[in-house]
Amino acid sequence: MTVTQTGHHQVLILGAGNIGCWLGGKLQASGAEVHFVGRPRMLDALRTNGLTLTDRDGGRLQVPAADLRLHEAIPEGLDGRWLVLLCVKSRATATAAAELSARLPASTLVLSMQNGISNAEVAQAAAPGLTVLPGVVPYNVAEIGPGCLHRGSDGQLSVQDHPDLQAWLPLLDAAGLPVVMYDDLKPVQWGKLLLNLNNVVNALSGQPLRAQLLDHDLRTCTAALIDETLGLLARAKIKPAKQGPVSPRWLPWVLRLPTPLFKLAARRMLRIDDMARSSMADDLARNRPTEVNAINGEVLRLAGKLGVLAPV
Repeated sequence: MTVTQTGHHQVLILGAGNIGCWLGGKLQASGAEVHFVGRPRMLDALRTNGLTLTDRDGGRLQVPAADLRLHEAIPEGLDGRWLVLLCVKSRATATAAAELSARLPASTLVLSMQNGISNAEVAQAAAPGLTVLPGVVPYNVAEIGPGCLHRGSDGQLSVQDHPDLQAWLPLLDAAGLPVVMYDDLKPVQWGKLLLNLNNVVNALSGQPLRAQLLDHDLRTCTAALIDETLGLLARAKIKPAKQGPVSPRWLPWVLRLPTPLFKLAARRMLRIDDMARSSMADDLARNRPTEVNAINGEVLRLAGKLGVLAPV
């Protein structure tokens, strides 16, 4: 399929899963021309039901199926100025970036809104002619029905600062997607990864996030993972940024509190609704490969660089 230029803000969502559809739906509702590239399962649901976005604050946004631009592959004719939100699973990053490089004008801005630490670097290596910046999505988005996505927690997007990003900030603000920019995003990425270490515990528990966090034994597992990673980060002289209400160094201590005390100390952490769950839990439920290598694997790779073990 070839895209016909409209002159509007043009956005390509590569990886129309939960996060990609949430970000793309918000941008389309604000007036952008958004093209979604994704798997057949999600695209079929969107063609049948349209896209509905809800959130824990009671918000509800609907984009009719007829208004969605859906593609199973990157379309041709991507001329002009585009913003790409790269939201594919980490294992597909290099292939996706190479395909983008073949279809997009040189220097096109690509924001890697993916889990893990190194996806932007992998994408930039595969697409040296594009401008790839790392980003962090702080909130949880769950698929609660065909074409229906629910944001179950809060936060603002974080992106590595770059002059080319400035032109897109008004659009992102208008879409309700304000961006916090950083000269160095690595501390923010590691701060988010510390929280994401809970994903594997959540996926294996089979419980929604809030219920899992109220289980002391399961919290203790997450605390052990975070403890180990904090030790490695200290060795590597990396100071993770605070993501959420609890400072990284206090996370294991708070998680190990008895549940009645945890409820008091982690009130803001528990401001997630009963529908929230990790994307890893969704992948496991659908028998898809998970992103354990992009999250827990980053810890193992850091340990390898330091010449130490990370047995947890």
